[in-house]
Amino acid sequence: MFSPSMDFARGVGGVVAGTVLVPMRFVWPYGGRSVYLSGSFTRWSELLQMSPVEGCPTVFQVIHSLAPGYHQYKFFVDGEWRHDEHQPYISGEYGIVNTVLLPTDPNFIPVLPPDIVSGSNMDVDSETFRRVVRLTDGTLSELMPRVSEVDIQTSRQRIAAYLSMQTAYELLPESGKVVTLDVDLPVKQAFHILHEQGIPMAPLWDFCKGQFVGVLSVLDFILILRELGNHGSNLTEEELETHTISAWKEGKWTVFSRRFIHAGPYDNLKDIALKILQNGISTVPVIDSSSEDGSFPQLLHLASLSGILRCICRYFRNCSSSLPILQLPICAIPVGTWVPKIGESNRRHLAMLRPNASLTSALNLLVQDQVSSIPIVDDSDSLLDIYCRSDITALAKDRAYTRINLEEMTVHQALQLGQDAFNPNESRSQRCQMCLRTDSLHKVMDRLSKPGVRRLVIVEAGSKRVEGIISLTDIFKYFLC
Repeated sequence: MFSPSMDFARGVGGVVAGTVLVPMRFVWPYGGRSVYLSGSFTRWSELLQMSPVEGCPTVFQVIHSLAPGYHQYKFFVDGEWRHDEHQPYISGEYGIVNTVLLPTDPNFIPVLPPDIVSGSNMDVDSETFRRVVRLTDGTLSELMPRVSEVDIQTSRQRIAAYLSMQTAYELLPESGKVVTLDVDLPVKQAFHILHEQGIPMAPLWDFCKGQFVGVLSVLDFILILRELGNHGSNLTEEELETHTISAWKEGKWTVFSRRFIHAGPYDNLKDIALKILQNGISTVPVIDSSSEDGSFPQLLHLASLSGILRCICRYFRNCSSSLPILQLPICAIPVGTWVPKIGESNRRHLAMLRPNASLTSALNLLVQDQVSSIPIVDDSDSLLDIYCRSDITALAKDRAYTRINLEEMTVHQALQLGQDAFNPNESRSQRCQMCLRTDSLHKVMDRLSKPGVRRLVIVEAGSKRVEGIISLTDIFKYFLC
C-alpha cells in the first residue's frame, strides 16, 4: 500500500525576479484530484488539478514550482479536504494542513514550531525523516533521511533472525496447484505448457528413477532458440518437435548442467532465500518425502523470493518501528542497479534497448548479462516497455518460433506477439511496474511482494527517464549478503 507523500522533483523550475523556483511533486495515492497550496511568505494560494500516474492508476500527482519560503498544502479527495499524516502538519486557519519549508540559505537549519507534527507512523525521531531542500547557485539538493549505521545493521539482523525462525510451511497456500513435467515429454510440448499455464519454470520428474531430477525454465528455451538461430548449428526445428527434455542431457544446453536445487518443508526461510541467491535461480521446489531414503517424494510448493518477502512485510507491518531502515529512500541505500552518473565508473552497467532492437540482441543480453529483464526506452531513455525472460514463451504459441527470424524480429514486435497471444487485456502499465528514487524501501518492498511483480523500474518523475531498476534479488542481497 502506498503512503501519501510529497516528493521533490528533480531539477530547477526556473527563475522569476531573481528567485529560484523549486519543482515540488505532490502525490496522493487514494484517488485525489486536486491539491490546495498557500504560501505564507508571499500570501498566495492556488488550487491545482492532479492527474493519474501511469502504471499506478489509483495514484494522482501534480508538479508545481514553488518559491523559497514556508508553504502549506492539503488534498481535496472525493469532496473532502485531507492532509498527509506521513508529512509534517499543523492546525492553522485552513484546518489541519501539511507544511514545507524551502530556505535560501545553504547553511540554514530550520526551527519549526512545536505544534508541527511529523505524522510518521514509524515511531522514529521526526527530525530524522523531515525533508528540507537547500538552494545554492540555482541548484537543488535534498537532505536525505539520517539513519545510523547501527540502526541499519540492527534492521538487517532482525530480518535475518525472523527468516531463520520461519520454515517453508509458512509459504504454503491454503489451496493451489503445482505443475511437474516428465523428462520424456517433447521439448515443444513442454514450452507450450509453460506458456499456457503462465509459469516461468517447472520441476522435472524422472519416472524410471522415481524422483525429481531438475527444472525446466524459460532460460532453457532462450538457449534453445539461440541455437536454432545459429547458422552453424546442426539442430533443426524438426528435432525440437521430436526431442524429449531428457534428450538435452547430453548437450551443452542441458537443463541438467547443474545439480537439482530443492528444499524441505522444515528448512528455514533464510536458508531457502540464500539457496536462491547463491545459485542464481528464481524458485526452489519444496519437496517432502515420507521415507528416510527420499523415495516417494511429494512436490508441495515452489518457493520464491516474492513469497518470502510477503512473509517479511506481513510480520513487520505491525512492528515497523523496529526497522527504521524501511523509511530510507532507495536512492540513499546501496540497493538495485542504477544508471551511472557522469564520472562514475564503479556502477554496474544497466542494460537497456530501443524498441527497434532485434530480438537476438535482447536474448543475448538476458543470457550474457545474467539479468531477467531489460527496460525498453525511447531516444531520451524514457521507459516504453520491458522485455522479460518469461516473454519468450509467447513464441511457443502456434509454433511461432518456426516462422520467425530472431535477427529480423524487433523487440517491439516480440512484445506485441506476446500480448496478442497470451494476455491481450494486459496493459503496458501493468507490465511496467515503476517507482521513484525517493520512494521508501518500505514502499518498494510492499510493491515487490505483490504476486507477479519481480522488479520495479526506477524512473524520473514526469519524464519517466530510466534511472535504475530494483529487483527481488537486490532486496534480499542487501539484507542477507
